[in-house]
Amino acid sequence: MSRLGFGIWVLGFGISFVALAPARATAQDMPDPSLIHGRAIPAPELPNGTVTVRVVREAIGNDAPGQRVRVTVGGVTRTATTDQQGRAEFTGLPGGDARAEATVDGEAMQSQPFAVPTTGGLRVILVAGLAGAAERKKQEEAEAIAAPPTKGVVVFGGDSRIVMEFTGDSLFAFYLLDIVNNARTRVDIGGPIVFDLPDGAGGARIREGSSPSATLEGTRVTIAGPFAPGTTAVQVEFSLRYDNPTETFVQSFPVSMQRAVVGVEKVGSLALASPQLSSVTELPTDNGVYLLGQGGALQAGSPLTITLSNVPVHSRTARYVALGLALLTVAVGGWLAVTARRSAADRQALARRRDALLAELAQLEERRRQGSVSPERADRRRQRLMSELEQIYAELDATAGPRGGGEGIAA
Repeated sequence: MSRLGFGIWVLGFGISFVALAPARATAQDMPDPSLIHGRAIPAPELPNGTVTVRVVREAIGNDAPGQRVRVTVGGVTRTATTDQQGRAEFTGLPGGDARAEATVDGEAMQSQPFAVPTTGGLRVILVAGLAGAAERKKQEEAEAIAAPPTKGVVVFGGDSRIVMEFTGDSLFAFYLLDIVNNARTRVDIGGPIVFDLPDGAGGARIREGSSPSATLEGTRVTIAGPFAPGTTAVQVEFSLRYDNPTETFVQSFPVSMQRAVVGVEKVGSLALASPQLSSVTELPTDNGVYLLGQGGALQAGSPLTITLSNVPVHSRTARYVALGLALLTVAVGGWLAVTARRSAADRQALARRRDALLAELAQLEERRRQGSVSPERADRRRQRLMSELEQIYAELDATAGPRGGGEGIAA
């Protein structure tokens, strides 16, 4: 998994386990079981060397008590039986590579390999009957799509979240939105869902895997209806400009959110705060620490205000120096053009090409700062521009007049 976007997965997985705890959680709050089946996430609140394995049938919350679970670590297998919440606990496990297994109604299930941590523990979930549930869901969706839409409402489900990550000098934001329709037929809400990204957004795009009904024009997101039963997934990625150690971003959505969830990669002493977030905790991962903020429901049109403090703002001195050197180079190039011996037409053509390349170089740096071009692509283009500029300056130097004395100068 690439570094960029790792937080999207781990935060979604961590939030899923948080959603399992409240007994009052509704069905639409539950995460997609196929996304978390067999995976292990860090659980620093557990005692050292502890692994809990939860077994459910088809859906989160449909616990499977009385099931035998096996955990194998370093070739040694231990067994335990799930309790009334479908959970089996293994304590005092030695560090090392491990795997959890269980058999439910004749179906053998196996987790992905995981390493037992020496500090804290892990949580694993095994979901039985995924194939049958998926087939039934596919059939129900086909029947619902064939039926005419009805008037109704949709919400952003409990798995919807906002994730922010730093890459170099850029801050990227990801909106992972689950549009939930709890009706059995398609729903017409009276028009599309339309919202604008916050001030400072740039380089926005709809991520792969989103519903084809989602489109983007500049920083305006439009999600066309009617909306199918179940969940319609839309993911939006964009960069956020930041210039100060403390930055505030505000986002409003035209439909209600079942809960506010924001995750931010913690860089240095960065802190996250929001009036809409009732708690902010740290979520350790193999790739760093994320700040996970969670709050209650948000009504349609209510702003979600996100304040980041201790933002790692880098000095712009190097950029200003580079710009000054570029301007100095332009001035020197102009002097060389005036004193050149070659034909005026040829030297003017070289000067015009040089100026165009310098302007393109400055524009490229601005686009990179705004996040409308990836750092890798910007670096490749910058190298090609510098190579061509070096060739032009070599030609200008080769055709320049003498820098010392010359004709008409007395010895």
